[in-house]
Amino acid sequence: MSEKLSEEKNEKMNQKKSGERDETKGLGEKSLTRRKFLGSVAAGSAAAALVPRHVLGRGFTPPSDMLNIAGVGIGGMGRQNLINLAGQNIVALCDVDWGYADKGFERLDTDIQRLRDRLDHPAAPPAAGQPQTEFDPVKAKARLDAMIRLKTEHLPKAKRYKDYREMLDRQKDIDAVLVATADHMHAPIALAAMELHKHVYVQKPLTWSVEEARKMARAAKDTKAATQMGNQGHSLDDARAAVEYIWAGAIGDVREVHIWTNRPLGYWPQGVPRPEPLKQPADQLRWNGQGVNLRLAAAMAGNYPVPDTLAWNLFLGAAAPNIEYHPIYHPFNWRGWVDWGVGAIGDMGAHLIDHSMWALKLDMPTSVETISTPFNGMSYPQATMTFYEFPARGPLPPVKLTWYDGGLKPNKPEELGDEELSQEGGALLIGSKGKLMHETYGAKPRLLPKSLHDSFGKPPQKLPRIPGEAHEMNWVNAAKGKTEASCPFEYAARLTEVMLLGVVALRAGKKISYDGANMRVTNLPQANDYLRREYRQGWSV
Repeated sequence: MSEKLSEEKNEKMNQKKSGERDETKGLGEKSLTRRKFLGSVAAGSAAAALVPRHVLGRGFTPPSDMLNIAGVGIGGMGRQNLINLAGQNIVALCDVDWGYADKGFERLDTDIQRLRDRLDHPAAPPAAGQPQTEFDPVKAKARLDAMIRLKTEHLPKAKRYKDYREMLDRQKDIDAVLVATADHMHAPIALAAMELHKHVYVQKPLTWSVEEARKMARAAKDTKAATQMGNQGHSLDDARAAVEYIWAGAIGDVREVHIWTNRPLGYWPQGVPRPEPLKQPADQLRWNGQGVNLRLAAAMAGNYPVPDTLAWNLFLGAAAPNIEYHPIYHPFNWRGWVDWGVGAIGDMGAHLIDHSMWALKLDMPTSVETISTPFNGMSYPQATMTFYEFPARGPLPPVKLTWYDGGLKPNKPEELGDEELSQEGGALLIGSKGKLMHETYGAKPRLLPKSLHDSFGKPPQKLPRIPGEAHEMNWVNAAKGKTEASCPFEYAARLTEVMLLGVVALRAGKKISYDGANMRVTNLPQANDYLRREYRQGWSV
């Protein structure tokens, strides 16, 4: 596992300017703001405006060399994104809980020292209880430099905010915005940034609702912003090789796909009642399922004051109901609650469904059904299975895709022999000529049986490789007009919609038939309410 992917896992385990001259009209004739410059470059319409160093003179940095980035939601995975963006100008930071965010930044000293020790002893065994991971000293050194730069250069000077609206209104030097908040606020923040013609990087899942995903795709197209979803596996060489195996016909026609993850087990709670005091004496309750759940809810209930560092109303944000603060909601545990997160499929689907959808050129399913352990409508179930049916695409046959989470897994293919399926997660694509299996993030793709893998060899390379497998920097370079984004909203919105339809089917309680062209559930009209949500007064999207 790469250092970057290990960091994401560790985060979850820990709880999870001045205008520039316009050369197109001659130097000095017309001012072109830095933000407009970068936006026009990303749109491909101002390539001639790239100013070389020799024109600006010694000591000046050309506008194409640096991006002014603001981070919103930087206490969890956002911290990792900032490390990977430390080669740019990080000019603003926004979080509703600076107490939690600062704890992450305080760990930088420990993380820096740990990485220095590892570089000094690259062959050292892992710490007790930690998995053995691949160690690339070149990438590790670059990561060390980035952590040092974030701590010593960016954090002291970046302006701090609690409300992203104030940040966007007051700070005019922002070119691009990183969004790594709870899922329910991805769309409001990203859409506000794109409305101001800023480039946006949004952590997975792209949005909380299907309607929001469609709005994000339209906004990206209309504004021509450089966009990227934070499913970093999309930029891995292994993931691209997995897609190329399918495109090369290595396993023939694929009609069946199985995808699994161990989340949420051991990461965040699901299948729990909302904390609430008993409404009747405990001795009047039976010890049946309902009675036990009421007792559990009461056991968790209590008077938990909102931390001084947390702006709870801002955390509730645009559409969440007005619920009192409880530590079971924040930080990180919001993933398991319908109000703010989209459960295991929203968290890990972008790292697992991605490659099958990409390789098989899947669009919208015609039907979706989710079955689960008990679901109370508030906290996602402990485990689910979701069954998707995708239609034929030209010469490509229909596909049945099954999602498993919470420790559920598909039947082990007989070709594995004594080997077990990965406990963490993976994907199994079953074709007419063989099978392909890969791990989370599209890592370590291989053909089954082994004889097929050995005889087929490497597939022809059809996809470009992302330099350094650097997902965040790929987005930066797209904003500068130097390349295409690896996972832009045009694709990410479709992937997110497919993931979220599993949640819609769960909430609907039965199999849904879906008209993707019109974003409509056709057999259960009331289920269409789960495709969208109402925003609170004073918020819009």
